[in-house]
Amino acid sequence: MKAIEIGILRSQPQGYNAFIPNPFPTKAGFDFDPKILKKDSEATRLLGKLDGITKLLPDADFFLLMYLRKDAASSSQIEGTMATMMDAIEAEVKISDRIPKDVDDILYYLKALDYGMKRAKEDNFPMVLRFIRELHKELMHKARSSHYSDPGQFRKSQNWIGGTRPDNAVFVPPPVHEMKQALADLEKFINIEDEIPIVIKAGLVHAQFETIHPFLDGNGRTGRMLITFYLWKERFLEKPVLFLSAYFKKHQKLYYEKLSDYHEGKIYTWLDFYLDGVIEIANEAIDMVGKITVLREKDMVKIQALGKRASESAVAVLPKLYGQPIVNTALVQKWTGFTRAGAQTVIDRFIKIGILTKKDEDQKYGQSYMYKKYLDIFI
Repeated sequence: MKAIEIGILRSQPQGYNAFIPNPFPTKAGFDFDPKILKKDSEATRLLGKLDGITKLLPDADFFLLMYLRKDAASSSQIEGTMATMMDAIEAEVKISDRIPKDVDDILYYLKALDYGMKRAKEDNFPMVLRFIRELHKELMHKARSSHYSDPGQFRKSQNWIGGTRPDNAVFVPPPVHEMKQALADLEKFINIEDEIPIVIKAGLVHAQFETIHPFLDGNGRTGRMLITFYLWKERFLEKPVLFLSAYFKKHQKLYYEKLSDYHEGKIYTWLDFYLDGVIEIANEAIDMVGKITVLREKDMVKIQALGKRASESAVAVLPKLYGQPIVNTALVQKWTGFTRAGAQTVIDRFIKIGILTKKDEDQKYGQSYMYKKYLDIFI
């Protein structure tokens, strides 16, 4: 398809070329070909199916929490974080002291997502530039970064992607003055009613935001959140259950290539890749919900086969494992109010019936236990 010129490279007085966005969206608009529209229809159908079956989960909020952790880990790993989703689960309740320091990247991402969800629930919530700055502040405040990130503030100086300085960079986003105009255009685009299909529009919002690159650091993570928050804002999803970071991480090199294509005006090449991601991740999430439902039913049968008293204490613990699938004796004590010995008895029963396993067989003291079959669904 014909490229759409979304901007031009312009020589700067400092001796480098920067990308200057054209007014967005272009006056010519978008002409989506049948292939793109067919993928959009499939993505829309699958999101509707995902939204529907998620409502049937008795522990939907726990599913969402696990999915948030999965996205937070993937999005942070795209930026170089080595910590994993498992590390984040342990760090949230301080189960282990042998956790990578950069797990904070994931925890701050979770904090920003949680903040955004609470803000988005407010009446007449406006998805404006202030909200994007607030997300960034939650994400980057006290967070590890390659340089000062100025949390919650759009940049006041030139940044660049790749290379050691603007004149040898892979891509130089717009200078500050042009950045401000491009952000104003994007804000208007997000909130205006138009004929662009919602799922496609979410992909355009992400790509345009990454092109503008308005923060000194944290642009990728903030921009990936915007996809989900935009779909949620448009009431396309009742719960924010679509997160694409795992897909972008899986195809990280291609992800960057397609964003680069977008800068060059190959908008439909980017959308084709993005819609493939929506379809893949929606299918994956639907499959996860099915597996969780089957696992839950099997484990409830195991628990009901225990004696009356034992099953009562087990039923009190099992639902909590959907939100916190790595535990230790102290945490089970906190949940149940049992003595340490009583909590350990519950854990031992769960091990015997195949719900919990020891996380580290060789560890003699401070043992932790994991709901491995459940964790495997997400990892």
